[in-house]
Amino acid sequence: MLVGMGATFEAPGPGRWSLDRSHFPGGTTPIVQALMREAMPAGMERVFAEIGAPIRRIDTEFVHGFQYTRVRPLIGGDRTVTKLPPLPLLKLASRIHPEFRQRRERARALLRDKPFLDVVTEWNEEIRPRLRSVNRSFQDVDLGALTDDDLGDHLDRLREHCRQQLELHFWLHGHDIGPIARLLYESERWGLDPKEVTGALVGASPSTARPAVLLAEIRQLVDAAGAEVRSLTDVRRCSPAAAALLDEYLAERGQMLATGYDITSFTLGELPGTIVSCILHATPPEASDADAAAQHLRGRVPAAERSTFDEYLSDARAVMDMRDDNGPLTAEWPLGLLRLALLEAGRRLVVSGGLVDAEHALGLTPDEARRLFDELPPAAVIARREAERLEASQLDPPPALGPVEPEPPLDVLPDPLPQLVGMVQTALHHMGMDGQVAPDPLVGVGVGTTSYTGVVRTAASADEAIEKLEPGDVLVVRATSPAFNAVIAIAGAVVTSSGGAMSHAAVLARELGIPAIVGAAGALSMPDGATVEVDPVAGRVTVVDAATIS
Repeated sequence: MLVGMGATFEAPGPGRWSLDRSHFPGGTTPIVQALMREAMPAGMERVFAEIGAPIRRIDTEFVHGFQYTRVRPLIGGDRTVTKLPPLPLLKLASRIHPEFRQRRERARALLRDKPFLDVVTEWNEEIRPRLRSVNRSFQDVDLGALTDDDLGDHLDRLREHCRQQLELHFWLHGHDIGPIARLLYESERWGLDPKEVTGALVGASPSTARPAVLLAEIRQLVDAAGAEVRSLTDVRRCSPAAAALLDEYLAERGQMLATGYDITSFTLGELPGTIVSCILHATPPEASDADAAAQHLRGRVPAAERSTFDEYLSDARAVMDMRDDNGPLTAEWPLGLLRLALLEAGRRLVVSGGLVDAEHALGLTPDEARRLFDELPPAAVIARREAERLEASQLDPPPALGPVEPEPPLDVLPDPLPQLVGMVQTALHHMGMDGQVAPDPLVGVGVGTTSYTGVVRTAASADEAIEKLEPGDVLVVRATSPAFNAVIAIAGAVVTSSGGAMSHAAVLARELGIPAIVGAAGALSMPDGATVEVDPVAGRVTVVDAATIS
């Protein structure tokens, strides 16, 4: 298939591959591509085996810088399947094949013993403190004081750190998404609206709200000082308490990626003006009575199953904070550190003539990064390659590659595997990763109960959003990541073209009390500067005035 620029999009392997732009919209750097190819399948294969999912793993590949994924079946997967074996044969194989028998027993143990609760305990008591300590140790390195050889060694250690933490990232997601998916899966049977169910999880993720809380506390101190604030230096001058809180905020968030997941994204510390703006407009998250929402839902569950609803809701709440703190600690912080170290190397290479631009170091291949002070292609070659990567990011990639592969019906699987597969499918759907879109391009999943009317600011990335967004604007983007915590708090409302009730945009909007429409496929077609009404109850965004405002 030819798509713009004469580029051919071909399936990167056997089977059906689905486009995923939720984390990498296009133009993904070679280093991050390599990290994802290694870490994502490894982390998911490990967790799928542990929980008993009848799936081998989720593979990921990049075509012209765009991410495509494929669910690899438990048996086979090395070739494209266009026709299923007879169903009686499938049913027999799923009961006698050793792999399926092992998965069946592990699935039973998962649903009975809830090992994810032990993972939450391990996260709180061991994993999270360790990650903070290791990330901080990398952060405390004075990059400018390192020799070239020492900087090269530091980069090697950072890349390995990123690979290990990204593998951990995907392993953790198998444990933190599962209980939420189980709650939503069973709620469908009870006839409950997923939007209302996820509303009962509000407040269970203090990590999501923490940046907004810190910024609101700093604003209180700034307001009390009555000083004019235009810079971070001005904030520090307000009072010792304001300086201490700002330093705490920057120590936690300053070297995390703040505008996306690729190393071409800015870290928060590189955006001091954005931090000042967020402080000046910060408000504490709105209080929400999730318990009242839960009780309302509980009353609609059959009486005989209300204790089961209570149990599943409690389990989902237990994993929420781990789920939302996972990304910042395992992905955005390590990758932010890698970005800053590569930029330091890039600046040195510009001085020596090895690069035309320091940012070109971000586009080196893994092999080039291992020997960046010894042997690189000519600077002009690297510059041309970087231009081609950026140009390719503007392509219109197909939503899927490769032939459609038939899926066996769930009833061929022995219990409890159909339930587990149903949970996985529910998770993919409510994260907006199953390719389904509403017939109306401006309809999606609504978050909140109050409509909001404001001016659209459409952004292809968080750094563009930072440049354009004014307090009270309606932020319109493809998707959000935890990186958007830096700007989303000043938005009056949020609209995304992808995602679902379990996506980051939905979680963040719920925790911060911001009206949102998530997964409105045509959102990006709305003209920048138009006035729109965001109605989360109806799940619809309506253009009120399409006139472009400069």
